[in-house]
Amino acid sequence: MKIEVRELRAGYGAKLVLDGVTLEIPAHGAVTLLGPNGCGKSTLLKVIGRILSPRSGEVLLDGRAVSQYDTGELARRMAILPQLHRASGELTVEELVSYGRFPHRRRFQWSGERDREAIGRALRMTRMESLRNRGISALSGGERQRAWIAMTLAQEPELLLLDEPTTFLDVCCQFEIIEMIRELNREFGITVVMVLHDLNLAVRCSDRLIMLRDRSVRYAGASAELMKPEILRDIFEIEAEFFTGKDGLPYCMPTASARKDAE
Repeated sequence: MKIEVRELRAGYGAKLVLDGVTLEIPAHGAVTLLGPNGCGKSTLLKVIGRILSPRSGEVLLDGRAVSQYDTGELARRMAILPQLHRASGELTVEELVSYGRFPHRRRFQWSGERDREAIGRALRMTRMESLRNRGISALSGGERQRAWIAMTLAQEPELLLLDEPTTFLDVCCQFEIIEMIRELNREFGITVVMVLHDLNLAVRCSDRLIMLRDRSVRYAGASAELMKPEILRDIFEIEAEFFTGKDGLPYCMPTASARKDAE
């Protein structure tokens, strides 16, 4: 699913968070939104997902304004996983994943064969089949996050929006989640847009990076184009050393603050 954002302005109450944001995300791409706290990353994700209405501007999904989609159609084509999500600990993994099928069911319709196939496929894609009967409360942090992602995949979306999918996870779990997201994008063609704070994780799982600061997009491009000292200094106010990993991708190690008031 292709995303176009045009001259977007959005905020909360009297506070303007995004001002004149314009960008394009190609279908089947994997893109990460980056920037300092409060720059508007999660707000942009909410506007794309129609959780927050913009003050002006528009978001187009496959050339059609997101406001023109009815709720059911949008839920069948797009799934969003917010940073904070809760479910009863009494639910099993399979029961949680089955919630993703609601947009595909008619009123008072029980789950059918297609629903069961979609749920099974989502469990396999997230490697959660062996845990399908386990209670959510008995899962580790990484397993719980995979269960939630499985729920979004049961929607069979063309577009997946993820807000900080690695938050509160240890380093190993973060890596596993990122690898899984990248696999979903590459093997199944799902367009992925996510918010991350870890620049190196973003490089590993994204085709493109979009960097925001001061309510607007400052930079957008491939990681090799944006992993430069002057760009990280401008966006994150850090000095960093750079190196190329065994995978051929550029990574960085912050070495000092570049804030003027830190001198």
